[in-house]
Amino acid sequence: MKGCITLTNGNSFAGEWLGDNQYSAGEVVFYTGMTGYEQVLTDPSYQGQIVVFSYPFIGNYGFQPESMESAKIQVSGVIMAECFPFQLEGDRHSLVAYLNEKQIPALTNVDTRALIQQIRKEGSVPAVMHTESITADSFQLEECWPRTAVKKAGTGDMHIVLIDFGYKKSIVNSLVNEGCSVTVVPFDTEMSDIEKLNPDGFVFSNGAGDPMRFSSYFHRYKNIATRYPVLGICLGHQILALAFGGETMKLKFGHRGANHPVMNVKTGKVSMSSQNHSYVVKKESLKSTGFNIWFENVNDKSVEGLVHSQYEISSVQFHPEAAPGPQEHAQIFQDFIKTVQHKEKVRSYA
Repeated sequence: MKGCITLTNGNSFAGEWLGDNQYSAGEVVFYTGMTGYEQVLTDPSYQGQIVVFSYPFIGNYGFQPESMESAKIQVSGVIMAECFPFQLEGDRHSLVAYLNEKQIPALTNVDTRALIQQIRKEGSVPAVMHTESITADSFQLEECWPRTAVKKAGTGDMHIVLIDFGYKKSIVNSLVNEGCSVTVVPFDTEMSDIEKLNPDGFVFSNGAGDPMRFSSYFHRYKNIATRYPVLGICLGHQILALAFGGETMKLKFGHRGANHPVMNVKTGKVSMSSQNHSYVVKKESLKSTGFNIWFENVNDKSVEGLVHSQYEISSVQFHPEAAPGPQEHAQIFQDFIKTVQHKEKVRSYA
């Protein structure tokens, strides 16, 4: 069956339609990593987006549910130049079969290079995926809010509360592997309920969309960050900056991939990072926030990490847990936990 993806500027890119669902809408973005499509498709930071894979051949190692970053596929559609067409041996799922089972439409045999060039020129814009029999006459996008129940993981003595804006499973796993117990709470949890958990520290998670949609909770988040050690990741990094008076802006087409170079401005060391975001913190807005720049993007000089001069707050725009991507930033979790442990020692002596 023939299908296409149509952008808001009217440009369409044709391909072969995969799946029974004949229509989908979302912001179209592209991912540059060579591997990791299982994690990308299930990463809540991609919630409601149509993902274009720049790597020309997707699906060759199947789809394994144990590699999922959340309980479901988060994207609204998938665009590929070529997809592995065969059933895999053993208990590995075919990517195409899994997408079809979950009613996620996909297009293959698409000129992804031309499509990505269009996104780089026009920016990440709303788009619709549709078959030839469906007219692309609506670009209304639903705003997705993370809605989760309280969840617990790990049995360590250090208790970390993770504020959920659309968290990845790998973040929780990284904290548990460092000897923490983790409680995941919804983004709108009342302060009184949070305090009952007796937390030692907080992680503000990644997530999708504009961080300003959480503005009614900024006062609560600032209250947490001035009282406890806090680590912010991706969207959580942006929210912390906003809560202290900073500003954010939307990039033309965002940073999405597993090979983005960032520089630690204190040491001058450059390392590779895994990223997935549309918004960044505006550097010039940080003057009165108390934040100092920790990491900077080598390519466009955007803010990639912050540390606070007064409070125990650190944040990164990239993903230290990677999955997929390089494992060069695991130390960020370790340093955060050391900060929490030091804070506990100070309290015990007080």
